[in-house]
Amino acid sequence: MAEFVIKMADERGRVQEQVQSAASAEELRQRFSQAGYYVYSVKPRGLTGTARKIKLEPFLIFNQQFVTLIKAGLPILSSVEMLAQSQKNPHFAAQLQNVAARVRTGESISSAFDAQGGFPPIYTTTLLAGERSGNLEEVLTRYLAFQRISLTFRKKLQASLIYPSMLIVLVFGLFIFLISFVVPRFAMLYDQMGSKLPGITLALLAFGKGTQHYILYILPGVALLVYLLLRWSRTDGGADTIDGIRIRLPIFGMIWLKYQVALFSRTLSTLLMGGLPLVPSLETAARSISSKRIAKAVFNSVSSVREGKGLANSFKNTRVFPALSTEMIEVGESTGALPQMLNSVAEFFEEDVQTALTAALSLIEPAILIVMGIVVVVILIALYLPIFSLGSTSALGS
Repeated sequence: MAEFVIKMADERGRVQEQVQSAASAEELRQRFSQAGYYVYSVKPRGLTGTARKIKLEPFLIFNQQFVTLIKAGLPILSSVEMLAQSQKNPHFAAQLQNVAARVRTGESISSAFDAQGGFPPIYTTTLLAGERSGNLEEVLTRYLAFQRISLTFRKKLQASLIYPSMLIVLVFGLFIFLISFVVPRFAMLYDQMGSKLPGITLALLAFGKGTQHYILYILPGVALLVYLLLRWSRTDGGADTIDGIRIRLPIFGMIWLKYQVALFSRTLSTLLMGGLPLVPSLETAARSISSKRIAKAVFNSVSSVREGKGLANSFKNTRVFPALSTEMIEVGESTGALPQMLNSVAEFFEEDVQTALTAALSLIEPAILIVMGIVVVVILIALYLPIFSLGSTSALGS
């Protein structure tokens, strides 16, 4: 007998975790399912959450091949074993081999994938929904469609951020070059001349010398600060604080909020279409997004949904979701077409995010160029002003 941590919900939707002994994870899952519980996951006790995450694109390719093999009539076990042998990533191949070994002993495919760690929560929940409904092929096909749309949208956003990022790097690179290479040479020249220098030139030379002297302390200090910030951002409090700051940013805060609402809406729609109950779908969708504020708001609304209140009203009470999204969800609830309306919410906000981001970047790009030009002009004026002054003085003297 081995010990497992089982996460489940009762008939009222209350989620709980327990440590139970069983011969296998599948035996424990069946025991509680037959008792009327909705089982989310069953993991061996002591299993850590530090598993390496799978890259999305090869994972999507695997699932596309997996669905194709299932459609062709191959058993699930044979399909997983065949795909495990063709994987180039040794870590992913080892995970698939472990999944096949677990399925061979009678464990369900969803439980086998969940035991690996590193897979998206929505994926293992989708597999569970496919097992419950007896239509794994259709549920996986819907999951693939969802991930393709999400991946395409993410790539569009990343592509639109490439040029501004390059400009920012160029600005910093040019500034570092001027301060570390150009300014010290002018400092040596003016030391040899021994003439009186303007205040702006003295300030720039002092800044250049200070940077050179303390650079060995500045770089490790910055690296340590970044490391500490990254560690802090992985804590619950740090992640929540950073997300709150990100949401309150002018212009980009609303873009981030709408992007996360779009991702949450599409995830929730996919899970509901797969046949999952509303409460487990809400919790899985909340764990699948990056925004801690939205995830916390969803978890807070779950208790209201359990009590029989509408989803739209529960979201309104959190004061996090945009008003338009809750209005559309309310229409979906009243017409009995909530999954379809959630898809519409996702499509609307994705288009809105794309438009707003394009408009914001079209203003930021010239702003970066202007800032870069001003910095360069100020540095050049500070460096060449003494030379111009000497030239005018010698001209007057002659």
